[in-house]
Amino acid sequence: MRLPRRAAAGVKVFAASSAILLATLSAPGAQAAPATTGGECTSPSIDRLQQWLASGEGTTVPATGSLLVPEGGGYAAKVVFQKNEWHVVVVWLGNLFDTQVDLTGSAGFWLTYRADDDFYVQLRPASHWSGGDKWLTPIPATGGKLVRKFVPFAPQAWTSLPELGTPPYSFASALREARGLVFVGKTPNSLGFRGLRIDAYRPPCR
Repeated sequence: MRLPRRAAAGVKVFAASSAILLATLSAPGAQAAPATTGGECTSPSIDRLQQWLASGEGTTVPATGSLLVPEGGGYAAKVVFQKNEWHVVVVWLGNLFDTQVDLTGSAGFWLTYRADDDFYVQLRPASHWSGGDKWLTPIPATGGKLVRKFVPFAPQAWTSLPELGTPPYSFASALREARGLVFVGKTPNSLGFRGLRIDAYRPPCR
């Protein structure tokens, strides 16, 4: 799952793709939002997603392991990216690594988060889990404010970065065998997640 560190070349791609997602901020519910609790499982979770993990790639706090901490009667996932290098945070959609989910019937997901800087989310399929050459979409900074935004699974909203490589598979196939959503960024950043609710999918508690 190591991400290559070739020279940055994705700024124009980020800007173009951001225009698609920033438009969703005017959609109903895509605004400053209260925190969601989502503690439906017996173990810590956010919207029934129990595995929010620092992968050990990039300098992060925490360096590895679960990001979940108690907050507001539920749980939040918190991580700090510390350097100008790629950092990787993983969410297993089936709450186990060796699972995959068919998201072809889903319109997208609502993300409740705060971020000091822009970052990306990758959709990683089971058959092409490792490496940086994944379909991704930019997630804009919030100025540290907690916001809720909709991220569509429309193919035109997803792209790739030249420095990470072109995915050797289609976006449609990634939706059919989705293993995880992976948050990546290459700048110092403070991130907090309070909600990740996927349309037409209910994660199983483990």
